[in-house]
Amino acid sequence: MAQELIHDWNTYAGPEIPAGRRVLLNDETLRDGLQNPSVRNPSIGEKIEIVHLMEALGIDSVNVGLPAAGPRAFADAEALAREILGSRMKIRPHVSGRTHKDDIRAMIDICERVGQPMEAAMFLGSSPIRRLVEGWDLDHLKRTTEEAVKQAVSAGLPAMYVTEDTIRTDPPTIVALYSTAIRAGARAIVLCDTVGHATPRGAYNLVKFAIDEIVKPSGEKIRVDWHGHNDRGLAVANSIAAIAAGADQVHAVALALGERVGNTPMEVMLVNLRLLGVIDRDLSQLKKYSETVARATGTVIPPNYPVVGRDAFRTQTGVHAAAIAKAYKRNDVELADAIYSGVPAHLFGLEQIIEIGPMSGRSNVVFWLGKHGIAATDEIVERILAAAKQSASVLTEKEILALVKSDAAK
Repeated sequence: MAQELIHDWNTYAGPEIPAGRRVLLNDETLRDGLQNPSVRNPSIGEKIEIVHLMEALGIDSVNVGLPAAGPRAFADAEALAREILGSRMKIRPHVSGRTHKDDIRAMIDICERVGQPMEAAMFLGSSPIRRLVEGWDLDHLKRTTEEAVKQAVSAGLPAMYVTEDTIRTDPPTIVALYSTAIRAGARAIVLCDTVGHATPRGAYNLVKFAIDEIVKPSGEKIRVDWHGHNDRGLAVANSIAAIAAGADQVHAVALALGERVGNTPMEVMLVNLRLLGVIDRDLSQLKKYSETVARATGTVIPPNYPVVGRDAFRTQTGVHAAAIAKAYKRNDVELADAIYSGVPAHLFGLEQIIEIGPMSGRSNVVFWLGKHGIAATDEIVERILAAAKQSASVLTEKEILALVKSDAAK
């Protein structure tokens, strides 16, 4: 019913993503997310718990780490891969490294130890600014690309070829490098906005260019991935634009963790793909996934963070609370979710919360008391409302119950 009452300007030119498109999600929380200088590297037990929550959310693949980064990185990546394979999870593990023979050797070794090949993501800087700093020329990059991809493929590993800073790389270089990788055996290519430079138009243009000028001419079946960062606050919009242009998979990280201001936030991508009708799955574990990652990495979720933040579905405003309460009186959860929210809380195992504070009205108090099974007498309502109007913040449950009890003591 609620949807019939909403005039949706978002769909005037048709849906952003064509109906029937299958979009994959790759979770980079345990690799790129841990490159954030402020986070704590979780224990292996915490990482395993996080992977199980990824599985519960239907996330398609997970980066289990950089095995060449050191003994702990190798051991954790191996343990995660064993857990995924041993538990027969649907989520697909993959490993990462530079286009360097030692990194690729580490990826091969870990696959041999777990007894199953995993996709090997090999990254190489490509933009003119990076080439200047490193003293690289295009021939060096092409040669490095070919050798790295062939090394992985010859060992039986599916090759995912990644160029860093693709969004600031010139078209001839992009064509030369990805074409070289595909000829060498790569069957997945990743287009990266490594420094958060892209706008939605830029993301769309780059993905469309790669498909039309590289993938189609190759004649091969190539998966195209988009990996974005959030420096301009556009990571989600860019990822949606990349999908609209034809990207098969987007990379994201819990709570937008990662270098600088982080990556595309996984929670917000899941929410948007669900609301766009691209995915239809149980996302009731979304808040638990986010809170588990926050706890494991020592990260604080901002109260106003979309969907999983404390205030995402919480109000103290009298007008808002009154409308929500009226919707609940109709026994219509969808209506209550839609009246003052663009995101239906019930789709994510959550609900609207009405608090009592200085901006509240009688509706807030009556609703709160009813929710807690307390009779809303005029005297109790007025006492609580008067206290709220004098308060500098929302009243706590303890404070409200104390006001209720003061009436009972008379």
